[in-house]
Amino acid sequence: MISAQKIRVLIAKPGLDGHDRGAKVVARAMRDAGMEVIYTGIRQTPKQIVEATLQEDADCLAISILSGAHGTLIPDILRQLREAKLDDVLVLAGGIIPAEDVSALKAEGVREVFGPGTDTRHVAEFIRENVRKA
Repeated sequence: MISAQKIRVLIAKPGLDGHDRGAKVVARAMRDAGMEVIYTGIRQTPKQIVEATLQEDADCLAISILSGAHGTLIPDILRQLREAKLDDVLVLAGGIIPAEDVSALKAEGVREVFGPGTDTRHVAEFIRENVRKA
């Protein structure tokens, strides 16, 4: 059951990737869809992202990555989320992630991967359907 509380979405840019236009577009779209959005900014470490997820009490962590380091950074973030007992946070990934890497990310715990050109209404709907609010 979804409460009257807004869904809190943390949008993170891990690693050395300095391009954040897509992350900002998604942030605005989720805000316009009625969600509370926290954007970490660029060049965040996995540890910083996990700490922000905890501190901001995020319901959803949306990781935007274009650098090609998704196979290293995202599993590290997921491991640290588990260690911090944040297993209930919905984790999404987006950006430039080759189709052949998607199943490995999902096996690690990413619920969905959204590529370039994804309709942001679809992302918002996916978040609403998959976030568990008390």
